[in-house]
Amino acid sequence: MLRDQVAEQALCGRLMLHLNALITQDESLSGYYADVEYNRNRGCIKTIKKTIRGANEQIVSIKCDLILHSRGERPEQDNLIALEMKKSKHKKLENQSDRDRLIALTKDSFDDIWSYDGITLPEHVCRYVLGVYYEIVYDLDLILIEYYEKGEMTTSYELQIAR
Repeated sequence: MLRDQVAEQALCGRLMLHLNALITQDESLSGYYADVEYNRNRGCIKTIKKTIRGANEQIVSIKCDLILHSRGERPEQDNLIALEMKKSKHKKLENQSDRDRLIALTKDSFDDIWSYDGITLPEHVCRYVLGVYYEIVYDLDLILIEYYEKGEMTTSYELQIAR
């Protein structure tokens, strides 16, 4: 699929199938689902609060390319992984908004005030255990991967695409 440079949605859809197969094999992940372009939080549109270009915080609706979550069934840890995928023709393509989204999604609270009680989900989406930024740079034959945890990028590396 990478060789054919198919759309991000196709790549995420294929990855979702693999993740859902893995989930069924791991009892500790019972009640979790991999979903593409999922944008609901108990019936409402998923939102985050984020600062946009130095302005005051704004509420922004979101839908990640791929998430691993419990669809609200496990409030003690509803959200596990949020993945943002990009295809680029240039390594320096501006994708900061996806990175900012992953920072907001992996914070323990959206406003540094919300107190986790294990029952109630927060007003805005947060507490993803891991955020993954995944950029395919075709003209350099590489994949850039960044991991985000607790509102910060923790790891960054590049993989060569085997042709």
